[in-house]
Amino acid sequence: MLKGHCHCGAVRWVSDGPVAWSSYCHCSDCRRICGSPVTAFFGVSHGSVRWLGQPPRIYHSSEGVERLFCGDCGTPMAYRHTGDADNIHLHIATLEDPEQVAPEFHEFHSERLSWLSIQDDLPRHPKTAD
Repeated sequence: MLKGHCHCGAVRWVSDGPVAWSSYCHCSDCRRICGSPVTAFFGVSHGSVRWLGQPPRIYHSSEGVERLFCGDCGTPMAYRHTGDADNIHLHIATLEDPEQVAPEFHEFHSERLSWLSIQDDLPRHPKTAD
């Protein structure tokens, strides 16, 4: 069972589904949404996530994309895209124990910031890992 929450604890989630994938995302949209040079996500099936406490607020950031966040503290919680009918993308940093899920690859590596150096041997995809 995976569990997560926002900074203030108003929005919580649990998932009993297996992790389908996990990655670092270097895209400019994620950088702006999270206010950080890179973020990390993991995918689980939509049906395996149950929201507890307050429901997350939804921001439609672009065509077919929803960003879920806490309406109280602003913590980014998840990403949904119509192009991925199987998985919701949860932010690894929202896990109660972020050590449970480590990124397996980099995506949108072509958009990475030149001054950010992550020294690992993970696969690097110019765009998505499809």
